[in-house]
Amino acid sequence: MRVEHHVSAFEQVLISYDGVLPLHRHLFAYFKQHKQMGSSDRRWASRYIYSFFRLGKALSKLEVLQRLAIADFLCHDTLSLITASYLPDFEKLIAISLDEKIELVKKTYPAFKLAEVFPFDLVLSDGINAEEFYKSFFIQPDLFIRVKETHIQAVINQLQSNNVQFREVSAVTLALPNGTKLEQVINDSRLYQIQDFSSQKTGSYFEPNKYDYWWDCCAASGGKSLLLHSLEPNIELLVSDIRENSLNNLQERFELAGIKKYHLKVIDLLKNNDQILHHYEFDGVLLDAPCSGAGTWGRTPEMLNFFEKYKVDNYVKLQKAIGASVVKYLKVNKPLIYITCSVFKAENEDVVKYLIANFNLKLDKMELIKGYNNKADNMFVARLIKAENTDVNLHV
Repeated sequence: MRVEHHVSAFEQVLISYDGVLPLHRHLFAYFKQHKQMGSSDRRWASRYIYSFFRLGKALSKLEVLQRLAIADFLCHDTLSLITASYLPDFEKLIAISLDEKIELVKKTYPAFKLAEVFPFDLVLSDGINAEEFYKSFFIQPDLFIRVKETHIQAVINQLQSNNVQFREVSAVTLALPNGTKLEQVINDSRLYQIQDFSSQKTGSYFEPNKYDYWWDCCAASGGKSLLLHSLEPNIELLVSDIRENSLNNLQERFELAGIKKYHLKVIDLLKNNDQILHHYEFDGVLLDAPCSGAGTWGRTPEMLNFFEKYKVDNYVKLQKAIGASVVKYLKVNKPLIYITCSVFKAENEDVVKYLIANFNLKLDKMELIKGYNNKADNMFVARLIKAENTDVNLHV
């Protein structure tokens, strides 16, 4: 296959994409429309477009194909025709480490600045190593599955029999190459849940007790509720979301997981819900808040190019409003678990400070779960306890 063919396939995909849909959904529709593209064409076009967006806004003054060659060199240890054609001096260095590649690019292109990969002048959450975080965008995150300890060996046996590479990252967590078709290698989908490793780690903040009544107020498709239930099966759950289609997906996942003791409601948390929830009082509230999602952009690198900074302020207003809406339904001395998949301080520590300053909550603990060294997402989680009065202090 000639390099011109690769160039043409990449350019057509790039021209067609406007950032409205997630890139993976756009590619699915694009390939369906362009049936003349074979499997090799689709694979290379996908690799190139994802590599290109992983460069963020770095070296933005270079012409497109030169930037693509640099990005593909940084992202892969197998040579592409475009890298070989546009960066012939780099061809024999394709297998060197990422750190060595970055230094080579800096030396060859003095205008290269790693910080421009993540081109947002917003303060990051405490504890983030900015350089390591920026570098992580050149690495495809893994696919993580959570498996019951009683089933983990059965799942491992199936992966091994199908020659699927994996890493055991915890007693209940396996990491696999992104794109692994699990339905083709594990014969029972009830044996596992797809859930990012950092998302799984938020569960250490839940601390549910037997016979508790918990509310997952922004439940979406139920990932955090499933995690909560795995920690303590003898609880009662209320799951709600504003999106009915998300709750339909949740019901399917709950059925597969054998969860039957739950209540489900479509709730708009920006409205007064006293008529719906007036008699409810919860032992714990999960607030997996709508957010920028910046901690997951390693999976959706197109956001490095298309996300607009002003949206963070909109998310912050939404997070504060939802927090205010749910606190009153929480029992005294019980936890509100605030979670985002953002790396921005404004959505994380600053929202926690707002909730503490304006409601009878005190901070138990909080953390930015750094996934960038584990080929995982980055998540923020805080455990806030409802106090008996409003005279509480912030303890960080």
